[in-house]
Amino acid sequence: MRQILILNNKKVSKSSFISDFKKFAMKGNVIDMAVGVIIGGAFGKIVTSVVNDIIMPPIGVLVGGMNFKDLKLVIKPEILGADGAVEQAAVTLNYGNFLQQTFDFLIIAFSIFVVIRVITNLTKKKEQEAAAAPAPAPAPEPSAEEKLLTEIRDLLKEKK
Repeated sequence: MRQILILNNKKVSKSSFISDFKKFAMKGNVIDMAVGVIIGGAFGKIVTSVVNDIIMPPIGVLVGGMNFKDLKLVIKPEILGADGAVEQAAVTLNYGNFLQQTFDFLIIAFSIFVVIRVITNLTKKKEQEAAAAPAPAPAPEPSAEEKLLTEIRDLLKEKK
């Protein structure tokens, strides 16, 4: 039993809709993009680890042992009750996490820039090598003997 869907005031059978979606999903561009997103996510995790675990600790030591994620500006301090419990949390501007994310972004952007530049240079090098390659030599002119044999062949074909 065929089901009919109505999309944009047009009747579309469910089986053709699914087959069209399969064609779209199996195109090379969609699969390449999916692979790129997955690899990009993994690359982002690696860069975050490099920033958090390798770059930021020495910078934190240089600036007095602080963790950048803990940097914040208190706009309104917390309000404590008589028993010492927090009645109202502090209102803070957490700029340290922003700095951390900015470092992550800069490193990712720089890494992508380097990769694209290397690929561009390799492509230019291949194009230059192809342009510098000598053009193939033209076919040599047939000798007088070959011309004579060609004429004889053509005359024999005409007689048949």
